[in-house]
Amino acid sequence: MKFVARAIFLTSIVALAACTDAGRFGDDVYLNGGGAGAPGSADDPASPLYFQQTVGDRVFFAIDQSTLSGEAQLTLEGQAEWLLTNADYTAVIEGHADEQGTREYNLALGARRANAVQEYLVSRGVPASRLKVVSYGKERPIEICSAEACYAKNRRAVTIISADLSS
Repeated sequence: MKFVARAIFLTSIVALAACTDAGRFGDDVYLNGGGAGAPGSADDPASPLYFQQTVGDRVFFAIDQSTLSGEAQLTLEGQAEWLLTNADYTAVIEGHADEQGTREYNLALGARRANAVQEYLVSRGVPASRLKVVSYGKERPIEICSAEACYAKNRRAVTIISADLSS
């Protein structure tokens, strides 16, 4: 019985080892679901995933503010460049607020934040026709707790990229 168990174990090891050569069929970029510069990957500068992960899809705000910080402006500079380079995409800018305050107040604050981002992108040459704004106020938090660390993550504007299907 010991011999049979060892034989099965060794056969399994050999079979698994045969599966480790990802390049055995040639171009392994697509076999592995991505790779450097693979279309649609986070390494493809023309992909929405690249926009989200490398350029940055969100900016944050101070309490009860819709004024863009220097850090937010740097992120938005990158967003504007990406949008100008990739004219086949449109964007929806979502304005968000933390859970403090009334629903109505936070919807208005989220709208001001989304509008501030839209105005900045337009000032950098992005056509207003490619941008839409929406406010979710405090309705879509990232973090739920009654601490400043959570509130700070929820005070944001997020730029969501989608393909312009009207072209």
